Amino acid sequence: MHDETSLWRESGLRLSGFGHYYPRLLVGNETADDPAGNAVDEAVIGRLDVRSRHVADEEETPAYMGVRAARAAMEQAGIGADEVDLLVFSNWTDRQFVPEWGPHTAHLLGADRALAFDVCGACTGFVHGVQTAAALFGAHATWRHALVVSSERFSRRVRPGSKGELIVGDAAGAAVLSRGAEPGAGLWDSLLISDGSGRETVTVYPPNGWIKSSRELVSIAADSHADLATRMLARSGTKMDEIDWVVPHPGTGQLHTAVRERLDIPEERFVTNYETRANTGSASVPIVLSEMARDGRLKPGDLCYTPTVGSGWYYGGLLFRV
Repeated sequence: MHDETSLWRESGLRLSGFGHYYPRLLVGNETADDPAGNAVDEAVIGRLDVRSRHVADEEETPAYMGVRAARAAMEQAGIGADEVDLLVFSNWTDRQFVPEWGPHTAHLLGADRALAFDVCGACTGFVHGVQTAAALFGAHATWRHALVVSSERFSRRVRPGSKGELIVGDAAGAAVLSRGAEPGAGLWDSLLISDGSGRETVTVYPPNGWIKSSRELVSIAADSHADLATRMLARSGTKMDEIDWVVPHPGTGQLHTAVRERLDIPEERFVTNYETRANTGSASVPIVLSEMARDGRLKPGDLCYTPTVGSGWYYGGLLFRV
C-alpha cells in the first residue's frame, strides 16, 4: 500500500467521455429556514450553504439515472453500446441483495456483451470503479472501452425533516475509460485506501437506513485528504500548484474549507457543484467533470485530481491529464 509509484501512467488508458443526469424535481432551499440542528450538525454541516438539490421520483431508479448519464458519456467518447466491454456501477444508497444494478443498466443501454457488476466504497465509489476497470484492462488485452457509472439517491438515506436532508441530493454521473492515451496524457494514478478503525465515523444501519455522522467527521476527513494528497503527489512527482483542477467529493462546506486551507488549494481551482446540486455521494465527482467538459472549463492537457472520502472508512482519488 505504501509504494510510491503511479499505477497507470504507462497504461495508455484515458477518460474519454463524461456524462450526467439530474432528476426532474429540483428543490430550492432558498425559503428553508437554516435549522440549528444538534451539536453534530453544527460540527459537521455548520451553515446551510446548499441552495438547491434534486430529488428522484419512483421512476428515477439508480439504473434509470445511470443509463442516461452513461449515454451522455458514450456520446462524448464517440462510442456505441456495442463497443462497451465492461460496466462498473457504483452505488451505496440503494443497496439490495440481488440483482445488482450493473447488469440491469448494461441491458437497458444495449451493452449486452459487457461484463457488468456493482461496487460500493460509499462516496469513494467512482474512484473504486475507475480503479477496478483499469485493473481489469490489464487482464483483458482486447478490451477497448469501460463504462463507470455512479448513481445515487442520497435523499433516501437522511432522516426526513433533519438538517442533513437539506444538503444531499440525487444524481448519476458516468465516465468512459478507453485505451489510446497519448504519451504523458490519460490516467496517471489511482489510490484507494480502507481503514476499518474508522468504520463508525459515518454509519447507515437498519431498520431506518438513515445516515448518522460522528462529531469528528470533518477532522477525520481532513486528515484523510491530507494523507491522500501527500501520497498521490509523491507517487507521481507532482506538486499541488501543478494541478489545474481539484474536483473533490463534496462532503460539507465545513470540510471544503478545512481541506482547502490545509492543502493550500486556491479556491478558483477547487471545483464542486455542492451549492446547487448538494452532496450526491459517489456521483459527485463525475457529474462535476461532465459539467466542466460541457461548459469548456475542462480542456485537453489539464491535470485533474479527484480526492474522495467515504464511510467504511475509505479515502482515495484519481490523477489524470485530459
